[in-house]
This record gives sequence, structure tokens and C-alpha cells, in this order.
Amino acid sequence: MEWKQLLATKRIRQLFDGRGTTKSETDPRSEVQRDFDRSLFSTPVRRLQDKAQVFPLEPSDAVRTRLTHSLEVSNVARGIARAVTAELVKTHKLDREHAEAIEVVAATCGLIHDLGNPPFGHAGEEAIQTWFRRRSDDPTFFAGFKAAATADLVERMQQDFLKFEGNAQTIRITSRLQVLTDFFGLNLTCATMSAALKYTAPAHEAGRKDGPHHRKKPGYFASEDKLVAEIRRETGTCEARNPITYLVEAADDIVYSTVDIEDGVKKGVVTWDEVEDSLKKRAGGADALLLASLDRASKKMAEAEFPIERGPDRDQAMAQCFRTFAIIELVQAVVREYVLRYDEIMAGRFGSELVGADGIRPLVEACKATARFCIFRRDPDVLEREIAGRDVIHGLMDKFWEGVKGYTPAPDPNDEKNDFPGKIRSLISSNYRRVFAWSLQNSGLPADYLRMQLVTDYVCGMTDTFATQLYKKLTNG
Repeated sequence: MEWKQLLATKRIRQLFDGRGTTKSETDPRSEVQRDFDRSLFSTPVRRLQDKAQVFPLEPSDAVRTRLTHSLEVSNVARGIARAVTAELVKTHKLDREHAEAIEVVAATCGLIHDLGNPPFGHAGEEAIQTWFRRRSDDPTFFAGFKAAATADLVERMQQDFLKFEGNAQTIRITSRLQVLTDFFGLNLTCATMSAALKYTAPAHEAGRKDGPHHRKKPGYFASEDKLVAEIRRETGTCEARNPITYLVEAADDIVYSTVDIEDGVKKGVVTWDEVEDSLKKRAGGADALLLASLDRASKKMAEAEFPIERGPDRDQAMAQCFRTFAIIELVQAVVREYVLRYDEIMAGRFGSELVGADGIRPLVEACKATARFCIFRRDPDVLEREIAGRDVIHGLMDKFWEGVKGYTPAPDPNDEKNDFPGKIRSLISSNYRRVFAWSLQNSGLPADYLRMQLVTDYVCGMTDTFATQLYKKLTNG
């Protein structure tokens, strides 16, 4: 892979109908900078302010939402990219002209990396998967696939839903569902879209034990197959992972593994002493990054201009200091690992993740395990809201499947049926229904596949609050 091709500025609309975009002669922004700007101002990014990071429907404004998480990941991804490119320029492995573009693409992908997550975070993803698994017990549920596709495609389409994945939905949102004046979504550059493809396998090939890390989850749906093939051709990645994707993935791992602990302490779910004990136990008392982070945090606290007594204030201050220095230490370690693995990455041979390196993994895994066992499984609010969220998503999907099952749009919108299923359909966003109608005519995919996507598209686009309130309204809750 070569950076000149990886940073291709052709937009996805140009891949299919050849039309470029209009840009003012006085606009100083690069094409990838325009990607960042149009993503930042997009509706899907705004919706992240009411989607859970860890704590669904959290009333406290001190705890992170999916939006604040995405902004932080974007910031850290840009910082990692800046440090990496500086090292690569020094060793003449990268041209200066490409360094800034790599930074911007990393920042954009950090911003949009969670757009496809449904309400209630990963619990919402699992709820969608279990809804389809239950429905698939009925042998007629996927029967429409078999009548309209080859056996391989049938298996692939089924797995798109049975292994439903928010990362694949992100590709769909950015390339199709954010409808403005056409059906190319945000119409981002191939450079950004390629780097946004976190996982590289379709659903039916994902998750094989002997496969590389970037094929452990589905990366895109059958509906985006042609798009992904064109992006790979334009950027020259073939089926390898884009080198920028490693930076964004590392930023995400670093951020959520540390800040989830900070949020748990802020909510009073866990004390700092419990966190520190857990980290030392899980990372090993001699882990260099952990010791450096704890030591710097303790020194920072000791240098405080005002005394902080033991108790919640001290716990929160220590959690904040630890988060700060742990991110610094982990970022520096990731930069070193990327530079060390650079040739493997550019050759498409690096099958692991940057935070999986021996000197990085213990601290990251210790942070994740501490959050998982000391916060997520302990806080009744998280457990109760995730359980309720599952019922919300299952209930909404039941309703909307009743509305779209067997549905084919009338040529004239005024001729749409006003029966009960029609009333349910009318609640679905007109943008999603418009994409559905367009896809029926242009995608070549079975109608039932597109109907199922219509339901998942709508539910995934909801915020936590909207989904909860709509469910209550529809069930007289």
C-alpha cells in the first residue's frame, strides 16, 4: 500500500455516477478536512449526545455520552497520528504532504466510529441480534432470501442480521442513510471511508478463530458490498486493513478503557482504592505502564495547591489524574509499536491490534476488566436500563416488522394503504423509507432483506430517550 493512493480524494458518488462536488475557489480546506467538517455537522453525530457510552439514560451531565466519547477518541486519534507521522517523516518513510491528511482522516474516523451503534450501546447490538435469532426459529422468516439469491448470498444476508454489528451500520449510515439530495450519504472521500472500515470481513466470514484481528467481526453488510469493493480498488487496500484504522482503533481502546473507570468513580459506583487494587491485581504489580501512570497521578495529587481529603473528592481527583497519565503513557507506547510494525502494516501483514502488544496489553486489559467487574456488573442502574433497553428494542422491532413485512411502496405516495401496518410504516423516517424504495429498484437484493434493513436502520438511528418514549407510547406504558 502507498499513501498517495490510500489518501484518495475521490468521493463515493464519483465512484458510481461520476459527479464531483462543488467547492468554492476561495475554500482553503483539503478534501479530507471537508470530510471532517461535514461529519461534525451531520445529524447522526448530533444524535450521539443522547446515546449511552456506558450509563444509559444517565441524568448526570458529568458522565460521558457516546458523543463526548467520540470527541475524545477523535482527539486522541489525531494526536497519535500526529506523533506517528512525525516519526515517519524523520525516517523518510512518509512525505510531509501526507502527514496532515493522515491526521485529519484519523480525527474524522474517531468522530464517526460509533455512529452505527443502536440505542443502549452494545446491549442494543445484542438485542437486535437476539431478535433476529428468535425470529429465525421460524423456517419461513428467511425464506424470501432463498427464493431470490444463491446459497452463498443467502448465508451472508442471514448473518448480516444474526451477527448485527454497529461498525457495519456506520459504513451504511455514512454512505447511504444520511440523505440530503441523493443516495450517497455524507459522500465522504475514499480515503476516509477506507479508514472507517474497522473490520474487513463480511458477516459470513467473520469470527474465524484462525483469522486476523480485523476479521473477527463483520465490517460491512451485503448492501454495501459494491461500495467497499470500489473503495478498496480506489485506495489500493484490497482486503487488507487501512493503516490509519489501526490508529483509530487504538485511540478508541485507550479512551474507553480509561475513562469508563473515571465515570464509574464519578458516579460513586466504585472507590479509587478499589480501582487501584483491581488494576494492580489484573495488570501485575510490576507492569511498567501501570506503575508510571499511578506514580505520575500520585505526584500530581501531592503537588495540588489545595488539600483534597479522603473521600469522593479525592477519589474523583485520583481517577481523573490516572486517566490523564494513563492515556499519555498508552499513546506513547502505541506510537512506538506502530513505528516498529510500520512495514508489516503497510504490506497488509499485521494481523493483530496495536494495544495487543506485550508492553501495552496488560494495562489496557486491566482497565477493561476493572470497568467490567467493578462498575458495569455492580451498578444496578446499568443493569436495569440495559435489561429495559432490550425490551424496548425487541418491542419496537416487533411493531415495525409488522408494518413493513410484505410491504412494497406504491408508485404514487398518495396511494399508500392506510391500514394498520400502513400506520406503523408512516412512523418510520421518510429518509429511511426513501432509501428502502430506491434500494428495491437499484440494489438487486431480495425485498425481505431490504425490509429487515428498513427496521434496523430506523431503530439504530434512534437515541436512547426517543426509543424509550416511543416504546412507551406504542405500548401504553
